[in-house]
Amino acid sequence: MTAPADVLVVGASAGGLAVAEALRRQGHQGGLTVLGAEPHPPYDRPPLSKQVLCGAWERERAHLRSAEQLGALEADFVLGDAAVRLDVAAREVLTASGRTLRAGAVVLATGVTPCRLPGQDDLAGVHVLRTLDDALGLREHLLAGPRLVVVGEGVLGAEVAAAARGMGLDVTLAGLGRAVLADQLGDRIAGALTRLHAGRGVRLRLGAAVRELTGSGGRVTGVRLATGELLPADAVVVAVGSRPATGWLAGSGLPVDDGVVCDAFCRAAPGVYAVGDVASWHHEGLGRRLRLENRTNAVEQAQVVAANVLGGERPYVPVPYFWTDQYDVRIQAYGLPTAAAEVEVVEGDPEDGRFVALYREGGAVTGVLGWNMAKAARLRRPLVAETMAPPPASGPSIAAAAPAASVNTRA
Repeated sequence: MTAPADVLVVGASAGGLAVAEALRRQGHQGGLTVLGAEPHPPYDRPPLSKQVLCGAWERERAHLRSAEQLGALEADFVLGDAAVRLDVAAREVLTASGRTLRAGAVVLATGVTPCRLPGQDDLAGVHVLRTLDDALGLREHLLAGPRLVVVGEGVLGAEVAAAARGMGLDVTLAGLGRAVLADQLGDRIAGALTRLHAGRGVRLRLGAAVRELTGSGGRVTGVRLATGELLPADAVVVAVGSRPATGWLAGSGLPVDDGVVCDAFCRAAPGVYAVGDVASWHHEGLGRRLRLENRTNAVEQAQVVAANVLGGERPYVPVPYFWTDQYDVRIQAYGLPTAAAEVEVVEGDPEDGRFVALYREGGAVTGVLGWNMAKAARLRRPLVAETMAPPPASGPSIAAAAPAASVNTRA
């Protein structure tokens, strides 16, 4: 494959920026355009629910690169203008402002959009947290009222609850799950996280669906659960998951199924690639499609995508990694820890607040988790790498042989 003369990256996210930087680092000297729907230069999302939300960072500190560093890329950053249509054959993107951008190769890095609750857009004080503006708006609202209800017991909801408690707010965490992060990490680790939040003063309402948001005068006043209980609130954060931002691809002909469907090379069509949260690619080691929602994956995947845009045929076969900070606890995980796995603590002691756990399915180690034990967890990463390695003589497959999976871990 001949390297394209110019490349268009749709999405000025961490993944989009990483693609642009990798292209230059790997020798691309042609045209390079990065299109972003938000007006801000590329910024880091994980701190939004922590340092930015609690006020420890000013907004500029979340920027991934300085203006000088972005300028050194010699790329055209088109910001504040969303992509609305893709012509795959022409490799042409139409934007909301009416611009038409063409390139020899297009990389899709549009990420995800937050799921919402019915009626939330009709009430002031109900927030999602995905963008820098979301974080700044939520922080301003939290400073004006002490009672926060967080809907959603996943990573984002748990991080927001922890940050809000650190700000001294009255916090209630509600969700369908039986424990905090139970779906992602299984009952044993989730139980420890649930006790951590309860011990820090978070009121927990788990295993209960939200019936409705209540309001008065156009402002939210509470969250009513299916049990009938009303949780009073000055502000509500809705953290009930996200969906790949693929709506603008309708009619393009690209296959979309829980993300942009890609082969092992992260290629969705000739000259069209996907990276980061929006990419559902074939993982040769797992033998199925995988989609990961976290910054670490986006940046690692960008290196492979850039190489393949420039003519390579390099499959992307990562060992997934994510981390989350909640209070004084840092959790780091390698592989795919799941609720279905058998969990064994192999070092440390949960009672001491420091331990490493292995996740096993079918006798194979599928995940390693460290709770305030970063080095010890990292040393066991090869156990997961062995499980996730592709078969020796396998060739890349475009279609998955087993159902796709998506994992939302954010960091």
